[in-house]
Amino acid sequence: MAEENIFYFVPNLIGYARIVLALLSFLLMPCCPWLAVFFYLLSALLDAFDGHAARALNQSTKFGAMMDMLTDRCATMCLLVNLSLLYPSYTFLFQLSMCVDIASHWLHLHSSTIKGSASHKTIDLSGNPVLRIYYTSKPVLFVMCAGNELFFCLLYLIHHMEEPAAWLYWLQGLCGIICLLKTGISLVHLVTASQNMAALDAAERNKNTKTQNIRRYEAISYISGVKSTKYYGLYILNPLTVCVL
Repeated sequence: MAEENIFYFVPNLIGYARIVLALLSFLLMPCCPWLAVFFYLLSALLDAFDGHAARALNQSTKFGAMMDMLTDRCATMCLLVNLSLLYPSYTFLFQLSMCVDIASHWLHLHSSTIKGSASHKTIDLSGNPVLRIYYTSKPVLFVMCAGNELFFCLLYLIHHMEEPAAWLYWLQGLCGIICLLKTGISLVHLVTASQNMAALDAAERNKNTKTQNIRRYEAISYISGVKSTKYYGLYILNPLTVCVL
């Protein structure tokens, strides 16, 4: 049987297309705002299709999950860089948004991968209730992601319009609220992922400590010529051996 080539999996091919569309969007941002937004939103929309293809074809991979997350983060980051040039007075807020978005998602993906999840969207149902709703409810996930991206796209488009329609400002306000909510979820991401990493570190240190203690007891038992007895996971030695320890 021929070995599977992960790079040619259908979800990953869709991921490559997303990257190309995002790059085209970045290239056109200085001169063609409408076309740039079209390619940007099309790249974002394909995010739903690669996930569906991965599940339908049983082609979920860690490589695909990381590429998916990095494409999302880099695309948003590059759009925010452009917005910083258009709205220099709000540069700090754009920078803060980039930091929270990238840090929270990267740490969340990293902790999920270490725990053995195939994707950062695989959530333990006993975990944080906010993240559980965010990732298990497709309408909520879609509204949050779409509203967030649309808010930044509207900021970009309105800057290039001479007389924007009133409904665009109303839509921008609604998407702005969604953007704030998503930022709050990103902060929950950051806190929860930090707690997960700390718990993993504590478990690993505890395991290493137990292993070192067992080896130490076995070494002392061998040197002293006294046989140790394992009782409920602990090695019980005679007083002479304990004194040597």
